[in-house]
Amino acid sequence: MKGSEFVHLHLHTEYSLLDGACRIKPLIKKIKELGQTAAAITDHGNMYGAAEFWKTATEEGIKPIIGCEVYVAPRKRTDRDSKIDAKPYHLILLCENNEGYKNLVRLVSKSNLEGFYNKPRVDKELLARYHEGLICLSACLAGEIPRLLSNGQYKEAMQTALEYQEIFGRGNYFIEIQDHGIRAEQQILPQLYRLSEETGIPLAATNDCHYIEKKDSETQNVLICIQTGKNLGEPNGMSFETDEFYVKNADEMAALFPGHEDAVRRTVEIAERCNVTMNFDGKIKLPKFEIAGTDDNEGFFRELCERGMYERYGKSPDESIKRRLEYELSVIVKMQFTDYFLIVWDFIRYARENDIPVGPGRGSGAGSLCAYCIGITGIDPIKYNLMFERFLNPERGNMPDFDIDFCIEGRQQVKDYVYRKYGTDKVCEIVAFDTLKARAAVRDAGRVMGVSYQLCDRVAKLIDQKLTLAECLEISDELKSLYKSDRTVHRLIDISKSIEGMPRHTSIHAAGVIISAVPLDELVPLQKSDDTIIAQYTMTYLEGLGLLKMDFLGLRNLTIIRDAVREIKKHEPEFEIDSIPTDD
Repeated sequence: MKGSEFVHLHLHTEYSLLDGACRIKPLIKKIKELGQTAAAITDHGNMYGAAEFWKTATEEGIKPIIGCEVYVAPRKRTDRDSKIDAKPYHLILLCENNEGYKNLVRLVSKSNLEGFYNKPRVDKELLARYHEGLICLSACLAGEIPRLLSNGQYKEAMQTALEYQEIFGRGNYFIEIQDHGIRAEQQILPQLYRLSEETGIPLAATNDCHYIEKKDSETQNVLICIQTGKNLGEPNGMSFETDEFYVKNADEMAALFPGHEDAVRRTVEIAERCNVTMNFDGKIKLPKFEIAGTDDNEGFFRELCERGMYERYGKSPDESIKRRLEYELSVIVKMQFTDYFLIVWDFIRYARENDIPVGPGRGSGAGSLCAYCIGITGIDPIKYNLMFERFLNPERGNMPDFDIDFCIEGRQQVKDYVYRKYGTDKVCEIVAFDTLKARAAVRDAGRVMGVSYQLCDRVAKLIDQKLTLAECLEISDELKSLYKSDRTVHRLIDISKSIEGMPRHTSIHAAGVIISAVPLDELVPLQKSDDTIIAQYTMTYLEGLGLLKMDFLGLRNLTIIRDAVREIKKHEPEFEIDSIPTDD
């Protein structure tokens, strides 16, 4: 078969955390080498890598198919009985169009926010509500139909297949066939063929890709052992029986299903139907700032700036200051950033009115006279000859960025105000990923390999935490000597390099908050971290997609200064910290 006669529709990237080992850039390179024209991303229960995958694939001329392997609750997503609900079914969902993307985002968000029980779970009620624009595949051995067939429940499997076809519509549901050399798969394959013939539901052949090359199976096994806390060779309930879970070519796929090559070619037909577009132009879709009693935001902003100018520079400011203010106002209005300035002005005003110390401004934002006049910054750009163009340049068209410092104890109060002002459905924090840095990769790999603590510790201490393993091997003679002379160290470092940089688990971005014009679950997948709702895309991709990110930085120095001022005021009630010159 030609490379273009098969497309991978079931594929786990590095964002199937500590399970998938397909790094996105090398994966897309491999897809191109195989002559395949498209590929899907179907990570477990999340869409962390969807934006990165779409952008990387598109740039390389490969069609990206956005999907997810969701977990389906055996009953309702709200049911949480450990005996019945602990093993959800797997199901592959692929976005046919932008409506399908929106619905997948909603499903993944609700699976995390409403259905989480050990794993994020949807249910059939949600699938029925948000099925438009989605193509569904019946999934691997952990899917509902394969499980029923494995239990000898053919009649129930047929009823379930027809139920899914009813949910997604004829032509949008496919019976997935896989063969990784596992006996359980080979036992149910004839029943899957029969099921397709008797129901008319077409077959689609997939390989459950968890790594790129066959040799990478050990890397994936190491990741699984890190996740489960087991050693290599120990049963952990998640290790794969074979090393066939790699990115296969069309001929390899066709050879697995003799007489059913149409199921291999059908993946191309499915891929041709999948056309999701993402716009990474970076143009921010600002929420409109609401002001009681007026809808003239530009007029309100101008009034604030002019009033502030007279407060800062007296009743008769120099003509050069007036010209500078007028110029800045014209640029801000022309570039449609009026609402951005008002949003920032508003939450800083709230902080000051509630005795929460705010920093004087940092970075290029201090170059704006408008920002100084309305109290966003506290540094006089005229006095210090600061340039506005470093902050906002009409020729570049880039988004301005105020980094605001708040007292570390009051920062959350300001964030809570923003949630109340714009709505909890339109404000959230941002995911970050803790990755396996070089030293951590060595320690984790050493543990699962059973390398002695002493040897592992010796190797780890030779690694500079700021460098990669490859860089450390270049500059450390002792590490290089160990690598060449000790077989255990050689294997340890090779395995560590294969997992280095992989995301290990999620955390929350230290300062970033997203403020959206529309409900966020229409735009990006969401999840919870404890009680905090976070977007599943990283800061870079959120900004690229046009979402407004604000940085609320907590600065302990401001808290210390506040406490010092409170002590001084016990003896000098009139004392004000802002009255002290900056050079004192």
